[in-house]
Amino acid sequence: MIRPIIHYGFHFIVPLCIALLFFPKQWKKVYFICIAAMLIDLDHLIANPIFDPNRCSVGFHPLHSYYVIGGYFILCIPKKTRIIGLALLWHIFSDQIDCWMM
Repeated sequence: MIRPIIHYGFHFIVPLCIALLFFPKQWKKVYFICIAAMLIDLDHLIANPIFDPNRCSVGFHPLHSYYVIGGYFILCIPKKTRIIGLALLWHIFSDQIDCWMM
């Protein structure tokens, strides 16, 4: 019961807090980018079964692979893509927390 609350809290509530605390003037834009980062979960659609509560996404799905995660780190370098990279890394971190709770 607590695992989904923590998982989805990390996906929705924590990014809102980060946006409000660190980007108060543009918090709506930053929060939207954080929510849009969840589009990487579309890679779950090619898995069989699509949803498995006992499967760790990190390292399994293509957009959650370690090579692609390296690309998310690279996105953090240029200022223009930094928020996108951070949002994607936060998504991966949230999924990793879920894996640790299994």
